[in-house]
Amino acid sequence: MLPREYTEALEKQTLCEFACPSSETKGRERPVEQCELRTEFQRDRDRILHCNSFHRLKHKTQVFLSPAGDHYRTRLTHTLEVSQIARTMARAMRLNEDLTEAIALGHDLGHTPFGHAGERMLNELNPHGFHHYEQSLRVVEHLENNGEGLNLTYEVRDGILKHTNQTAETKEGQVVRFADVIAYINHDIDDSVRAGIISEIRDSGTLMHEESDIPDSITEVLGHSKSERITTLITSVINGGAENVRMDERVREAYDSLHRFMFDYVYTNPKCKSEETRAQDMIAYLYQYYVLHIEALPAEYLNGAYKFGADTAVCDYIAGMTDGYAVKAFKDLFIPKSWTQY
Repeated sequence: MLPREYTEALEKQTLCEFACPSSETKGRERPVEQCELRTEFQRDRDRILHCNSFHRLKHKTQVFLSPAGDHYRTRLTHTLEVSQIARTMARAMRLNEDLTEAIALGHDLGHTPFGHAGERMLNELNPHGFHHYEQSLRVVEHLENNGEGLNLTYEVRDGILKHTNQTAETKEGQVVRFADVIAYINHDIDDSVRAGIISEIRDSGTLMHEESDIPDSITEVLGHSKSERITTLITSVINGGAENVRMDERVREAYDSLHRFMFDYVYTNPKCKSEETRAQDMIAYLYQYYVLHIEALPAEYLNGAYKFGADTAVCDYIAGMTDGYAVKAFKDLFIPKSWTQY
């Protein structure tokens, strides 16, 4: 028995009835010969890990634009935290951990530079609209691998597309959606404390708060630390069972209150959003320039302009930029260069 066949047989024995076994995938748009070592979902995970869009996530903003510190989250560290949380839940619920991991690693491949600020600006400028979850699917279907895409399985592509505001067809995809919100709310709190925007002071002996800006009505349900909150949220989803992936009502209400708190005190706080207007202006200038000068696009994106239209190709190019690359492109196009002295 091949290693892949052994894993597939083990899945059939150990996964719950609501899981998606690797051997029952709906397959790829372009059939390929099966790997002797890895299941189809393991191959998808590896294809995502080795693609250029995944590597660029380390230089893309999560919440704070270009923070002065080594410990703030980037889009890559967010993705890894989502993957870890999703795998924990999938394993406890006896779902397919490999499928869950592949979806989690690919869910944000289409995110723009400068976080959601860049996404909002491209959505405003592009007559067809722009959403990062749709762009993530576009990355794996059309943009990676010199325009051929990664040729992922149907289940992974479905989970990537539906991780934000739709219900994935697989329970594994539904788990990733919860893992995403659990990860970002907690690491955003962590980064906000580090930035001095909110306080979360704990007694080192008891791990209980002496003082916290987070309301007691929330901490009494979710916990008094990042670890406690994550454990509470994960446990709530696991206890709900694989048949209906959800949080229980009490925890969900506390999470919603926490999200409203973060929106009021962090996500709209001038301290962490002070550079967003400048970032969005840069995106707007770049977009307008390239739409009018499509010949300035790199060759692979220029081909895309003829195939998909200028607006789509320009969005593809800008969305793929890291924060630093976008700043450099803006400087090269719009900032006067010093005269060369001879």
